Amino acid sequence: MDSDRIDGRTELAASVSRVWRALTNSTEFGAWFGVRFDSPFQTGHESVGQVVTPGMEHLTWRAVIQDIEPEQYFAFTWHPYAIDPDRDYSEEVPTLVEFRLAPTPSGGTLLTLAESGFEDLPDARRAEAHAMHQQGWSQQMKNIRAYLDEHP
Repeated sequence: MDSDRIDGRTELAASVSRVWRALTNSTEFGAWFGVRFDSPFQTGHESVGQVVTPGMEHLTWRAVIQDIEPEQYFAFTWHPYAIDPDRDYSEEVPTLVEFRLAPTPSGGTLLTLAESGFEDLPDARRAEAHAMHQQGWSQQMKNIRAYLDEHP
């Protein structure tokens, strides 16, 4: 297992344009990810939202949108497993989250995910952040699938 990176992939029964909208429209992203955003995603800007997942409502979601290449690539940086509201994570190097989309022969979409940069985290946080995000991304891939099934 690579301790610096998490990779995931799932084939979705939705068009690339539909998956793209679910990823890059902040309202739709928030619906399946569990965050309420007040503004759209914009390259180079910090995106801030209130976590609405039960039991985690005390957390604020923060990420800087790094790149948006329509219907192909969406990337942001954030501080992984930043769950202590009293801790300042801003001095830590953030990880990079990347989504890539590709059409499948069946008319669906192959969604791939990579989160990298865990080796730059402080030793005391690295293993737990990696393990929790490994579990979290597995769940989020299920969440986007369920969201697209319910909102074709």
